[in-house]
Amino acid sequence: MSEIRIGIIIGSTRPGRVGDQVAKWVLDQASTRTDAEFELVDLNDFALPHLDEAVPASMGQYANAHTKAWARKVDSFDGYIFVTPEYNHSTSGALKNAIDFVYGEWNNKAAGLVSYGSAGGTRAAEHLRLILGELQVADVRQQVSFSLMTDFENYSVFTPAEYHAGMLATQLDQLIPWAGALAQVRDLTVAKAA
Repeated sequence: MSEIRIGIIIGSTRPGRVGDQVAKWVLDQASTRTDAEFELVDLNDFALPHLDEAVPASMGQYANAHTKAWARKVDSFDGYIFVTPEYNHSTSGALKNAIDFVYGEWNNKAAGLVSYGSAGGTRAAEHLRLILGELQVADVRQQVSFSLMTDFENYSVFTPAEYHAGMLATQLDQLIPWAGALAQVRDLTVAKAA
């Protein structure tokens, strides 16, 4: 089996965001492992407008170049770590919009959730779990949550407590085997369709 690829998706496009700091920390921690390959995926690099595809994503008939580029990127991974802020008890609109652009490319993959906010972003992560379920993404139990009050200096400089590294290691220990197992499910699905 080829190496497991995990995309670490920065779920905020807000100017002055802190999500990129969190995602880089996740990448630094994850890169010490040898059981998967990790890549940062910044939604800012895809410049997705508000959903502008006329045909539902579940049909897989993407018309726009930006959608096709995003679909290729999403499809290139076996699993994901979503780094999500919490805005109004939910994930960011930018992340929800990006998720909604494609469908089949998410199916039968695994995901871990890393959240941040005034309450650790836990409500955003719980909402995101519901969305991922609809996309046939298996989210793992271990979550990593960062508080704006204690894990950021002046709410803007990421200074995570040391214990978070252990929580992320547990998440990766759950995520990587699931990502590998679901690759076999995807292979079976393709074989049945042929």
